[in-house]
Amino acid sequence: MAVLQQNRWLLGAISAALISSVAMWEGKRNVPYRDLANVLTVCYGYIGSDIQNRPYSNEECNILLRKEVVIHAEGVLGCVKKPMKENEFNAFVLMAYNVGVNGFCNSQTVKVFNAGHNEQACRLIAYRPNGTPNWSYVNGKFVQGLFNRRLYEMKMCLGE
Repeated sequence: MAVLQQNRWLLGAISAALISSVAMWEGKRNVPYRDLANVLTVCYGYIGSDIQNRPYSNEECNILLRKEVVIHAEGVLGCVKKPMKENEFNAFVLMAYNVGVNGFCNSQTVKVFNAGHNEQACRLIAYRPNGTPNWSYVNGKFVQGLFNRRLYEMKMCLGE
């Protein structure tokens, strides 16, 4: 996917605030575990197929975190087709880190943002058009922690 020229600067602007937001919401476990969706996970929500059944050092976790933030940022830049503000970019990367680049890029949030409706797109991070929580379910069950994260991402996106 081609990156919109006006958004290229954002990749170089990956901020400490974005990295610390990912770390805060993902939490860190140095030993591999199964998440709520039964996906093998380690460190700051890393779900790669190369996870080894061993403890990871803090340094390894930090390296994985930075690498994954860049991968998810590149994914966001690949599907957002209009200029973004830094707060929108940060919110979108934080969301993509959790729901995956595919989930993010195929979301109503991206479709509405690309259509030029920034505020509505930001609200779609946390709420469906009918007002019910969005992106806050695991295996069909509502998870308050995910909804809290979506609210945080929505507010970040809106610049609040």
